[in-house]
Amino acid sequence: MKKTAAAVVGLAAAGPLLLAVPLVVALDGSAQAACSTSTTQPVNNAAIAAQVKAILDGHGTGAVTVARLDDPADQVPNAKTIQATGVAMGVPARGQIVALATALQESGLRNLTYGDRDSLGLFQQRPSQGWGTATEILDPVHASTRFYEALEQVAGWQSLSVTQAAQAVQKSGFPGAYAKWEPLATALQQAIAPLLSPADGSTPAPAPSASGTGTGTVHVGIGGGCAADGGGTGFRIIPPGSVPAGYTIPADAPPKVRTAIRWALGQLGTDYQWGGSCADSHGPDPMGRCDCSSLMQQSYKAAGVTLPRTTYRQVKEGKPVSVDALRPGDLVFTEGTAAAPGHVGMYIGSGLIINAPHTGAVVDINTLADWKPQILAARRVVLPALCRDSSISALSHRFFAYFARGRRTGETTAPAAAVSLVHADGEDV
Repeated sequence: MKKTAAAVVGLAAAGPLLLAVPLVVALDGSAQAACSTSTTQPVNNAAIAAQVKAILDGHGTGAVTVARLDDPADQVPNAKTIQATGVAMGVPARGQIVALATALQESGLRNLTYGDRDSLGLFQQRPSQGWGTATEILDPVHASTRFYEALEQVAGWQSLSVTQAAQAVQKSGFPGAYAKWEPLATALQQAIAPLLSPADGSTPAPAPSASGTGTGTVHVGIGGGCAADGGGTGFRIIPPGSVPAGYTIPADAPPKVRTAIRWALGQLGTDYQWGGSCADSHGPDPMGRCDCSSLMQQSYKAAGVTLPRTTYRQVKEGKPVSVDALRPGDLVFTEGTAAAPGHVGMYIGSGLIINAPHTGAVVDINTLADWKPQILAARRVVLPALCRDSSISALSHRFFAYFARGRRTGETTAPAAAVSLVHADGEDV
């Protein structure tokens, strides 16, 4: 964990690896810049709300300033990622403010690739201390999720001050350093909150880079990945860039599939860019945004699975599956031909598909029912563990596993394997 001294406005802090965050002071009334290590400063909440909205709407980000942030076009989207992750996990507003204040102190709301010792990312988490690999920590969704998980392990954190709660997680050498960021963190949380809400005003859904667990949105730990789950028609109209209330990342999907789905959900609401790499969908460079196939490629890359870049090659990956037997993580292809499709999305369970649709649209979620008449092919790129069901494919798979095991030991014939299968009581082989 990076141990940062309190920032001194406009000056570089000592030490080659210690980040000094230059601050643009735009405070209430005639308040002036102050060199302080602990004193909180008021901020103009209404002005910040307007500035944050302008940045997240993509309107003149180069000219927009935010109080006490020197690069808001980069920092505000990172704040949104942190907050949206908290919303997705069911963390209350107070916890989101703690996370924002922590990231303001530790990294200046920047996803840093360096830090004290092996510290990295928004929260300056250290791979050597069990926060994840370097790649994982540099994923803002992973970093935010791990921070919230640690915060929720702090007994009575809701009753602590912001700086006490942050210190309980970070264990910084400067435990009071987080206090001065509470006003700005609060203003950012209040400014971002309405921008995460679907148009119908229901529970905020994860916006770009959201993932994790919680109530009303994305929940890892509930949901099915093996059983048929319909075509998504049970959901109401899904606003572009949002997750329908009640959706859950299937807990019984393979871990790599859950990671890929989580990463894909993190790109919700970002603009489509034909030919974009999807390597930085929230960044200022349009070519870092996602098109349909790069969204699939980068989602699975986050899970350690390599996919080729184009739909023409992706449709040859893994194994073919029936549209009526889709499982979370399966790629579904439309447009063109089955051999050379022009579009791809990922089935995420519950009858839903995430995709980057076309120019002028954003990464969003559609229902399988809407897609089904147009699907040309489907591929499974990660093979799941055998589901405990009685489908023909599952039964045959287990039958031959029993038979093969018997052949190795010389104890089981094909009929005996069938008998063993009937009486196996759901045992996986």
